[in-house]
Amino acid sequence: MKIIISPAKKMVVDQDAFPVLTQAVMLEQARILADFLKSRTAKELKEIWEASDRIVAQGQKQLEQLDFERQLTPAIMSYQGIQYQYMAADLLSKEALDFLQEHVRILSGLYGILRPFDGVQPYRLEVKNKVAGFQDGNLYHFWAGQVADELFKDETTIINLASKEYSRMIAPYLTENRKMVTIDFQELKAGKWKTVGVHAKMARGEMTRFICQNQIDSLDGLKDFNDFAFSYNEEESSEDNYVFRTDFDFTRK
Repeated sequence: MKIIISPAKKMVVDQDAFPVLTQAVMLEQARILADFLKSRTAKELKEIWEASDRIVAQGQKQLEQLDFERQLTPAIMSYQGIQYQYMAADLLSKEALDFLQEHVRILSGLYGILRPFDGVQPYRLEVKNKVAGFQDGNLYHFWAGQVADELFKDETTIINLASKEYSRMIAPYLTENRKMVTIDFQELKAGKWKTVGVHAKMARGEMTRFICQNQIDSLDGLKDFNDFAFSYNEEESSEDNYVFRTDFDFTRK
């Protein structure tokens, strides 16, 4: 059983917390994308990234420094989004970290797919970005079934703790022997059950941590998750969509 999670826009360089253990498996494709981005003007990058001039300048600096061989940070420590903060990998036990490396996969617009301790450098490229001038301008088409093939190489079941944006890299390539179970975290808002983005990211991080700490290797094991008072709702769940609901007051967190 593998778990997929999204990357984060904010990235840092941290070569002190943990060593890099492995190399990204799709570096050849990542180099093709990096070379394309490096060939773009600031104006073209602004259109690709849909970002401010300040962010574009920062992204260009990252591109200038981008090196796939040196000054690398383990992916799990480089990404600094909410999900990663609540995963708190630096507080996991050795056994949990080993489980993390074996079972968790980070999807990426640039790298395709990463193990937690694959070495990366900060970059800016979301899989949804339209890359005008690059092949057909669509990263979903560029990666096609490569990421799904890698995920399902030795697996039949994937736990989806990624955003819709990134799980789209996998969804078109599911088959009878390739199952993806999406986890949906919901809370009551104005009388309706809704998924609140920031709280869902917090819960995804906590569930990833829960899975690794407890070495969960079965779908049934996921149902015991209860952080933020989330509980598995059997009535609303289906074979490929597990719904967790909570009445937790996040404003008091």
